[in-house]
Amino acid sequence: MTVKNLLVELFIEELPPKALQRLGDAFAAVLLEQLKAQGLASAESQLTAFASPRRLAAHITAVAPFAADKAVSAKLMPVAVGLTADGEPTPALLKKLQALGAGPEAVAGLKRAVDGKAEALFFERTVAGARLQEGLQKALLEAIAKLPIPKVMTYQLASGCAQPGWTSVSFVRPAHGLVALHGSDIVPVEALGLQSGNTTHGHRFEAAVDPVVLKDADSYAATLARDGAVIASFADRRADIVRQLNAAAALIGNGVRAIEDEALLDEVTALVERPNVLVCSFEKEFLGVPQECLILTMKANQKYFPLLDAAGKLTHQFLIVSNIRPDDASQVIGGNERVVRPRLADAKFFFDQDRKKTLESRVAGLDKVVYHNKLGTQGERTQRVGDIAYAIGLKLSPVVGDSTLAVTAQQVAKLAKTDLMTDMVGEFPELQGTMGRYYALNDGMSEEIADAIEDHYKPRFAGDTLPRSLVGVVVALADKLETLVGMFGIGNLPTGDKDPFALRRHALGVLRMLVEKNLQLDLSVLLEAAYSVMDNALAESGLKETIQVADRAGESISLDKTTRRLINLHTVDLLADFIYDRLGGSLREEGYSAQEVDAVLALRPQRLAEVPKRLAAVRAFAALPEAAALAAANKRIGNILKKTDAVDPHANPALFQEAAEHALFAAMQQAAPVAQAQFEAGDYTASLQSLAALRAPVDAFFDGVMVNAEALDVRLNRLGLLQSLHNAMNRVADLSKLAT
Repeated sequence: MTVKNLLVELFIEELPPKALQRLGDAFAAVLLEQLKAQGLASAESQLTAFASPRRLAAHITAVAPFAADKAVSAKLMPVAVGLTADGEPTPALLKKLQALGAGPEAVAGLKRAVDGKAEALFFERTVAGARLQEGLQKALLEAIAKLPIPKVMTYQLASGCAQPGWTSVSFVRPAHGLVALHGSDIVPVEALGLQSGNTTHGHRFEAAVDPVVLKDADSYAATLARDGAVIASFADRRADIVRQLNAAAALIGNGVRAIEDEALLDEVTALVERPNVLVCSFEKEFLGVPQECLILTMKANQKYFPLLDAAGKLTHQFLIVSNIRPDDASQVIGGNERVVRPRLADAKFFFDQDRKKTLESRVAGLDKVVYHNKLGTQGERTQRVGDIAYAIGLKLSPVVGDSTLAVTAQQVAKLAKTDLMTDMVGEFPELQGTMGRYYALNDGMSEEIADAIEDHYKPRFAGDTLPRSLVGVVVALADKLETLVGMFGIGNLPTGDKDPFALRRHALGVLRMLVEKNLQLDLSVLLEAAYSVMDNALAESGLKETIQVADRAGESISLDKTTRRLINLHTVDLLADFIYDRLGGSLREEGYSAQEVDAVLALRPQRLAEVPKRLAAVRAFAALPEAAALAAANKRIGNILKKTDAVDPHANPALFQEAAEHALFAAMQQAAPVAQAQFEAGDYTASLQSLAALRAPVDAFFDGVMVNAEALDVRLNRLGLLQSLHNAMNRVADLSKLAT
């Protein structure tokens, strides 16, 4: 049997660019998976995926023309059911054999074997391996069916079907060609109304020939590049774009570089088949507009790569990735420059108009913008955020009783959402906060306030920077807590993968600020403060509805109906559980074990900034030779104490009856105060390590002492000793979670 390399290509109309790479990878991966499952490809088979704007393809090495035959064994039925007392086959057995394609002659060859408690009959046979044609047909249909298509379209087949013009096919885009080559041989398969062949199509305008004839599977990429002017590989095309971007920037000189944006690079790669990077420019007068506005419009609307100078400032030049390579590119360059100019002019107009009004003058407009039908307007929300920020600011003030931080944070919160009322943010919602900073500076506000206005949205995503100043941190915390408490309060909890209000992201943002900024704030105090503000504000505001009623005379009159809006009384508890759950997931992603995380979070530590120190201490403790025994003992103690009422965590040596009791008590008298002092000093690692000395006396206690003694005073005294031990061992973390 001679193995050859296999190529499969679907030629399709322009695929959705943001999904192209995912579609290409999925198509190729399922093909290989299915061929392996049928024995046509092996573990040594190598996969190369191809994806361009108009094609999905896969190259798979070492594919066999047919799979090896394989022996299969099928359980039929118990011997007592399949054979009579004389050993003759029963009708049930014959019917079963017939269903498997065998006749009465197969009875003699049936195998007997014990299955459970009874002896059963087994039918053993050799099944012919799959042929490549049938195997690839199955794999191709499966690969098409499993494509992660963002949106399916339906179209009619013009040929290759029973009813041309009437037969419908559903796919991501209309498909126009199918290639299936095993070496140089065409594998006859069909899909989407297409029959396989060895021809495809190249670039719409620059292909040397059409159609492009493929000699064999291995020459696919080279033939497309030579005859079709297409770089078929997504990765190769992307690398070529990066190379050209860097070369163009280097040619301009002065340290300029193309903006780094992986998503933009992927999208552009999915839009072109033969990339050609060209340098364009715009009028320098537009550089007076905040560069974020210009960069956003060039990236989002035109898919251009803005150029930054060595200091990170936007230049008046930018790079485009064209899909054609004309001898004279001036028309392409000029066309793109004409296209971008109105976009930049719009941005300049918005910026100039917005600066004619102060942020303060826009505050009243927030009362006209609905935030949520159960939570009121953006104006009401702004007031709540300000009150929460004030409460947090008082708690974080460097000087007790000084309200400067609180007042400043409240002022920032009042203005933080006003850029929502500007034309620029109306056109580019992504610039929320960014434009607020520019307009605050334009209004003569300090850098601190302007930065805090921008930063109150941070962190916007995983890995984003945190607010620069303490004022920004306070307002950012208040903003996120208002959203969390409000949405949890009205029952808008995330479910599954649905989180329309980004509550998971908000919770992680709160966690990052508390931990990374080392804020000395108890989580419960923070949540209670936010809840109190929200509950009071919503209870007072009410929701007025005008209703029509008819009086006795039949005349219609208007009345105001006020509905009190209250949030769930259990919101704080629900939200605390949610935040600890997010924290646990985040810590596990950072590399901490489930046991380590569970041990620390089981105690629900209120100062989340201390969690990393506690985790480090638990990890160091777990490495000690005494750890396993002490963790097991701690778990045993916990189980004992669960079965009793509250126990006084003290012991009277006078009631000790066993030497092991005295020894454990004495050891605790030495180790516990040291561990306590180290804990209070914040040295959690040393605190846990000091308890390692208790291993021997703890083991001896459980070996020689019966806790549940008949005498009540003795029993309670022993429980008190264990309770004090349990308390000492679980200050840093619940060590029982480390027990295996």
